[in-house]
Amino acid sequence: MNIIVKDNYAELSKYTAGLIASFIKKKPDCVLGLATGSTPIGTYKELVRMHREDGLDFSNVKTFNLDEYLGVGINLEQPYELDQSYARFMYEELFKHINIKKENIRIPDGLTKDPEKHCQWYEEEIKKAGGIDLQLLGIGGDGHWAFNEPGSSLASRTRIQALTKQTLDDNYESFYKKAGIAREQMPHFAITMGVGTILEAKNIIMIANGIKKAGVVAKSIEGPITSQITASAIQLHSGEITVVLDKEAASKLNNLEYYLHIEKLKRDYGLC
Repeated sequence: MNIIVKDNYAELSKYTAGLIASFIKKKPDCVLGLATGSTPIGTYKELVRMHREDGLDFSNVKTFNLDEYLGVGINLEQPYELDQSYARFMYEELFKHINIKKENIRIPDGLTKDPEKHCQWYEEEIKKAGGIDLQLLGIGGDGHWAFNEPGSSLASRTRIQALTKQTLDDNYESFYKKAGIAREQMPHFAITMGVGTILEAKNIIMIANGIKKAGVVAKSIEGPITSQITASAIQLHSGEITVVLDKEAASKLNNLEYYLHIEKLKRDYGLC
């Protein structure tokens, strides 16, 4: 596991976008797993800049998003201002600014009439694409990945998940409140990739910023593996893992000095 600590959110975002861009250049038809929430916004903005200014090409890239609220959705070609779907988020923050093909975008359909069948279809689509080459992840305030709330099986697959009070509170403050939508109008269920699904990605990047995430970051990386902190499953992944943090998010890591030492050694020897 590579632990990278940057001074601030801007540097974290630039570094993460650079990792993703390098991956795309090496494998132009790669399959990316994408996350929503406030943390990856800076990364997406930097990817957009790299597309516009440096010619980063997304024309053969395929994407799968981690999750979507159940009961909301949107036509990506006709976004509207107050819609809080993750489809709208991805369109506004990334997709409409790059040259990705619409047919290469996969986001769970929150308006599906048959959620269970749709979840099975989503799993099959990932397999048909050859699996996810690089998965971008954030981490929730209670240590969850996607909408895999505390207590989710670490072998779980794409499914319907009831949302906890903390997740509802966090998402209300980050998105719904700003849009002027009443808290009681928020969706209380979501479609989410399972932890087991996420762990099948060949490579993982997890990002976190801010002092509020410091505790759960430390628990996920250094604590016991537990379904109560689903991001702790990162310790089970056998592929390439990179965790990118700002100083505040890294501040409660017990082995921080060691991680910084390893990072410096790799830079000195040209290994990163």
